[in-house]
Amino acid sequence: MSLRLLRLRRLRRPGHRRRTGVAAALLLVPALLLTGAGPVAGAHASGPPPRAGNPYQDARLYVNPEWSARAASVPGGEAVAGEPTAVWVERSSAITGPDGPAGRTLGLVDHLDEAVAQDADLIQIVLHGLPNRSCHRLDADGELGPGEVDRYRTEFIDPVIELLADPAYASLEVMALVEPEALANLVVHTGSRPWTTYPCDQALATGDYLLGISYALDRLGELPNVYSYLDASHHGLMGWDDNFHPFADLLHTAATIDGTTVDDVHGIVVNAAGYGATHEPYFGIGDFVHGVSVRQSRWVDWNSYADELSYGQALRQELIGKGFGPDLGLVIDTSRNGWGGPGRPAGSPVTGDVNTYVDGSRIDRRTHTLQWCNQAGAGLGERPAASPGPAGVDAYAWIKPPGESDGSDGTGLPRDHGVLQDRQCEVTDRWGHPTQALPGSPHRGRWFPEHFAGLLANAHPPLD
Repeated sequence: MSLRLLRLRRLRRPGHRRRTGVAAALLLVPALLLTGAGPVAGAHASGPPPRAGNPYQDARLYVNPEWSARAASVPGGEAVAGEPTAVWVERSSAITGPDGPAGRTLGLVDHLDEAVAQDADLIQIVLHGLPNRSCHRLDADGELGPGEVDRYRTEFIDPVIELLADPAYASLEVMALVEPEALANLVVHTGSRPWTTYPCDQALATGDYLLGISYALDRLGELPNVYSYLDASHHGLMGWDDNFHPFADLLHTAATIDGTTVDDVHGIVVNAAGYGATHEPYFGIGDFVHGVSVRQSRWVDWNSYADELSYGQALRQELIGKGFGPDLGLVIDTSRNGWGGPGRPAGSPVTGDVNTYVDGSRIDRRTHTLQWCNQAGAGLGERPAASPGPAGVDAYAWIKPPGESDGSDGTGLPRDHGVLQDRQCEVTDRWGHPTQALPGSPHRGRWFPEHFAGLLANAHPPLD
């Protein structure tokens, strides 16, 4: 532990009391959260004012030297080795030291020191340590179990706050993505839905996700140099109305309970660690083929959105309508959604039925929008950029460091190795369907050079 951490004391507002309670109309929230005081709106009674503006604008972003060296070690990788990528903090040990299970050698404190040494203006971090984390996956690999939200507060979030509050980092702004995939899991993997899992039902019943995220937002909101973004999933999961609207309600709930307010949320991130195309240039959700809507195609399957940009912009407006600020930012993870290479379409077919039209038009070449593990054929997407043009978009960013594995296919692992691989990371899923996952993948977060080589080869825009 650094000497700076030993000097720090916990930052708590005098007399600050946690409150619980949500709108009774939100039926997805467990009964334990439906007691106590109601949601609180408006600014903090104390603490810094809401952050304004786009934190990416005119900022020099931190480049992770560990990722940069790995990228440069793959032929052709030096072309992008200088790009900024987010730092994932996934267990308490990763705050002051290396995250051993993910194969990373630097802790958050090391990255902050490096950012100061680089004279960076902004560092991007991902906080991913909730109890019962990644409740829909077999290989969640989290350190906290169900019901341990108090440990999440005191052993994970509070030390992060202490570190970020160190005066040594006062000149450094922080973009903090809070708990990717968590709230989406409470919508699609709970109750009577076909993809329900017992751990996600647990996460809903205990309130771990909502209470943990609310606490993280509230504590991060105390720091004037931190811009908090909520994870907003991706269009291929949340683009249907019966997911989209409950999800927006849940995002609002997380930002308005337990002392938290919408002022603690600066923006949302879509497609974090995903593969969905930022924009489908050759077909739109309003197209018809011989009188048949593209929404009836196998690929779209009645989704209301064709890509991440249209989904993100729509969700942003939905949240503004629920009380989030009018300047709510949108960040799109473009680290692996370029889909270039020789298979990229150059236009739409002029003949055929609606499936021929959509399949021949779409640049996203997965066989299903829910395929998420180490996808073959994927490429680097738009390079990180501030204010890239589309309305409401703060930045295109590489939230998932390209080349880090999504999960293991179990190759070469003994049956008692202690970590369950997800069948989506194997060549075929449990029903025998192809997953398009690359074989030989290591555990989640570890460097996967073969995947990175494919991302380079299929980059769009192409590499110089």
